[in-house]
Amino acid sequence: MSSLDGVPDPEVLVRARTRRWSAAEKSRILAEYEGLGKADKGALLRREGIYSSLIAAWRAQRDQGALQALAQPAGRPPADPVDRENARLRARVLRLEADLDKARRVIEVQGKTFRAVGATRDRRPEQRERADRMIDDAIVELEPMIGVRAACRATGRAQASHYRRHRQSPPPVRPVRERRAQPRALDEVERATVRALLNSPGFVDKAPATVYHELLDEGVYVASVSSMYRILRAYGEVGERRRQAVHPARVKPELVATKPNQCWSWDITKLHGPAKWSYFHLYVIIDIYSRYTVGWLIAGRESAALAEQLLADTIAKHGIDRDRLTVHADNGSSMASKPVAFLLADLGVTKSHSRPHTSNDNPFSESQFRTLKYRPEFPATFANLPDARAFCQRFFSWYNTEHRHSGVAWHTPHNVHYGHVDQVQAVRADVLSAAYTRNPERFVRKHPEPAALPVAAWINKPAEQDDPDEPAHSTKT
Repeated sequence: MSSLDGVPDPEVLVRARTRRWSAAEKSRILAEYEGLGKADKGALLRREGIYSSLIAAWRAQRDQGALQALAQPAGRPPADPVDRENARLRARVLRLEADLDKARRVIEVQGKTFRAVGATRDRRPEQRERADRMIDDAIVELEPMIGVRAACRATGRAQASHYRRHRQSPPPVRPVRERRAQPRALDEVERATVRALLNSPGFVDKAPATVYHELLDEGVYVASVSSMYRILRAYGEVGERRRQAVHPARVKPELVATKPNQCWSWDITKLHGPAKWSYFHLYVIIDIYSRYTVGWLIAGRESAALAEQLLADTIAKHGIDRDRLTVHADNGSSMASKPVAFLLADLGVTKSHSRPHTSNDNPFSESQFRTLKYRPEFPATFANLPDARAFCQRFFSWYNTEHRHSGVAWHTPHNVHYGHVDQVQAVRADVLSAAYTRNPERFVRKHPEPAALPVAAWINKPAEQDDPDEPAHSTKT
């Protein structure tokens, strides 16, 4: 059990495995065994912890392998028409992969450009100029591969606009408008106080929205989230600090949950070990409605047996009844394995899978792994399995009980999963009402209200959906 009374511990421990021998170990033991006398053979069996029946079985395996090797015909095998056809197809695949690589590079440049331009495109003049420069760089990068016209089409800029921007004649002179000060804005002392608070050691690694809601929970209001961003932007202190990556879209799985334990999402991620190409595998199950981590397991390998153990133990811990739960995952070997499928069928759990190569079909697990790996204290490598397990224990405790999650109205997953949201909402509403009473002129549009908890959580919400109460296990495919 966890430190919270009545709440099951989400960690699942790896069970012990039976001993196995590699081919090299079998050969070594056989060679040593056959070179000893009768008394010494018994000592070897006891020292290696094996029975004489295993020696007989290994000897039979070795002799069978030698007979099969002798039965192979000598010389080079005759050419096979199927092999020639396979070679031709492999060459064609290489050509297609080269074309695909070119397309990927175009998409990658598009993604970088659109992410960087994003919401800054229509803000201040210097931000628009920065966005135009990034589009220029993207077109220069794509032009040798696909030409100017296709590069403009890929980056979303009209060809005429591109040539107009790079014309030789001078552009017409346009008057520069001066921005008027907002009379309801914070004064300089208040702006300095907010900036100092955001840059203080307790909040410097947190987003303004997180700071805002943490202060609300403590009974403090200093400024709105947008005001915090404006103050930081004025000093050039708003930017992407996380390490970024990019991903590319057959029938969508459509899942909805309107309360906890209706739909779980699970996935496996790798954590870097002490040496190159060494990893620890972290298995995590998350409730898509509350974002609560209901179960996790870390091991030195990925296997269907461990996945089966994690799901079985987690479902038992949370007392899930038959035909109440949908479990969603991608198409990895462990997720699509027969042991996992048979287990879920026996427990009356509906299973759902993402489309191939479509990470957006499993957004909740992917988002949680991003949060895990972009934490400031996340190490580049882990020294050993106990070290990785200790870090995961700290992270999931923080994630479940302290992390204010934007997807659940900035509540902690634990409060949403176990029904404590109403009490926290009442405290936040009282703090905002007090702030409104002190300075009503700063809340122009309406009386401030705490963010409302979403009615439902979706994986691939349809364009038109009138019934939010549809059960999660009605997967539409």
